[in-house]
Amino acid sequence: MYRLYQKLALLLGVIFIFPGAQKVTGQPDRWESAIQAFEAQDEQNPPPEGAVLFAGSSSIRGWESLQQDFPFVQVIQRGFGGSEMEDLLYYADRIVLPYKPAVIIVYEGDNDIANGKSPDRVFADFRRFVEKVHAALPDTRIGYIAIKPSFARWNLIEEMAEANQMIREFTLWRSNLEYIDIFSSMLGLDGKPRKELLIEDGLHLTPAGYHLWTEMVTPYLQSAEITQTE
Repeated sequence: MYRLYQKLALLLGVIFIFPGAQKVTGQPDRWESAIQAFEAQDEQNPPPEGAVLFAGSSSIRGWESLQQDFPFVQVIQRGFGGSEMEDLLYYADRIVLPYKPAVIIVYEGDNDIANGKSPDRVFADFRRFVEKVHAALPDTRIGYIAIKPSFARWNLIEEMAEANQMIREFTLWRSNLEYIDIFSSMLGLDGKPRKELLIEDGLHLTPAGYHLWTEMVTPYLQSAEITQTE
């Protein structure tokens, strides 16, 4: 019963205090060198405002064909290491807000669950990120790519599915949020991850996996009717 009340409070916007919900508890400054590298790139080649920002963990960092996969928009790729949702929140003032993106595509939560965070914590950190972005950029749309199923983390699939569901329900409350459900499409008829979508480590995506993600993200970006400024 307590857990049910906790989820309702989170979804309805009530600040519910539970361990770790309102503060950064990890060591986000461990990514400082990666963030400084992004800032150096920005100084040499400033990205245009109104682009599409892809931000998150290694699944974003490793998306080598990102610009080619979305040729109809200008993309900014800001994936760093094994980052978690709180890391992206921590660095939002430096690698999110300055770009004034029209759309932000987020992939976080995978490492959070693997490192022992609860679905409630993943949702709470995502909600804080949304609130931070929309306080500064109210018209920016945010698309959340669902936490993917994988062989390497199959033992955590229930927690991942729960976090996905909480975020999906939250996006239904706002017009400028979208839940991009790659989770269902990455499962085969046997209910397990499709082998062709994951490399040998059982965690990261193959080109076929990124092709599937492209197919799922493209309609959302097309519906955004992005107008970019140079």
